[in-house]
Amino acid sequence: QVQLVESGGGSVQAGGSLRLSCQASGYNRSMVCMGWFRQVPGKEREGVAGIYIGSGQTTYSDSVNGRFTISRDNAGNTLYLQMNNLRPEDTAMYSCAAGPSPTGTQQWYEIGGRQLAFAYWGQGTQVTVSS
Repeated sequence: QVQLVESGGGSVQAGGSLRLSCQASGYNRSMVCMGWFRQVPGKEREGVAGIYIGSGQTTYSDSVNGRFTISRDNAGNTLYLQMNNLRPEDTAMYSCAAGPSPTGTQQWYEIGGRQLAFAYWGQGTQVTVSS
C-alpha cells in the first residue's frame, strides 16, 4: 500500500520561501507520476506541480510556474516542492499525490496542460503566507 506523508508547511511572509517534503513508501510498478496539490476551504483542489517518475519531466500550473520547483531525491523516496517568492494567494493545504494504481482507481487532473492520474494522497501540510 502506497503511503505519503508531507512535512515542511508553516507560516511565512510574502516574498519568503518554504520547502515541502513528501516521504513515500510502498511504491508499485504501476506508478507513473507524482505531484503536489493545494486546496482552500470552499474551492476545488488545484494541481500545482507534477513530475513523471521515469523521465523526471516536470509540469507546473500557470499560477506557480517560475516560483515553485518539484523534484525527487535520488532514491526516489522523497518528493519535494521548493516554493519561492510566496504570495498570500498561495495560502492553502498542500498535499502530495502519486498514481496511477494497478486497479485503475484514479482520478485525472490537469497540471500545466498535461493530464496526470493520481490514486494515492497524503494528509496534507498547511502553508500560510501573510502580506
